[in-house]
Amino acid sequence: MNYQTKSSTFETEPTLVIVLGWYSIVGCLVFALSILVADFVVPNHDWIADTISDLGAGEFEYIVDIGIYAFSGSLISIALLAAHIHMGGQGWSFGIIGLALLGLIVFLVGARNEYGDSDSDGVVIHIYLVYALGLLMAIIPWLMSDGATCAGRHYGKVLVGISVVWAFSAPVFFFLPDGIDGVYERYLGLIAFAFVFVLARLFIRCGERLKT
Repeated sequence: MNYQTKSSTFETEPTLVIVLGWYSIVGCLVFALSILVADFVVPNHDWIADTISDLGAGEFEYIVDIGIYAFSGSLISIALLAAHIHMGGQGWSFGIIGLALLGLIVFLVGARNEYGDSDSDGVVIHIYLVYALGLLMAIIPWLMSDGATCAGRHYGKVLVGISVVWAFSAPVFFFLPDGIDGVYERYLGLIAFAFVFVLARLFIRCGERLKT
């Protein structure tokens, strides 16, 4: 698809769209696999009681860190795709910015290696990153839902559903007993994956249509 202006022509590259879309999915799968591997490798780990942050601290932190960085790349890829194929409206534009911030926040969670584990080396920002992540995940799917309907009404409905489910589910995490917050955090991760999968599928289909 080409966009002609007075001075130049802008092109939408379908191969780039498809590749980034599939990477977004693969990045989520790498994150899920890293958590599964760490569940078995990290000694004395209880996946029901212990959170992903617990896996990301200590001798084997690099396993989960790989997954965190891969998922950060997925979010940035989705942001690039949303900017490359802009579906209109201020909500979509704000969603692009939110996705980029979300990718940065996830990256910082892995890079800082704090996880609120009594770290006293400098300012501990992990909890603030978590709050920001939770807020953005509640808002971004809703902001992008109207634009997504351009590719199909069901996309918009699913994004609104993800936003609502996250908004009601995420705050519960902070009130759970330590004995089950690990498995609940993994449930929240599946919601985040669903958000990425929906947009990735949307863009992959757009790329396939542009190729024909």
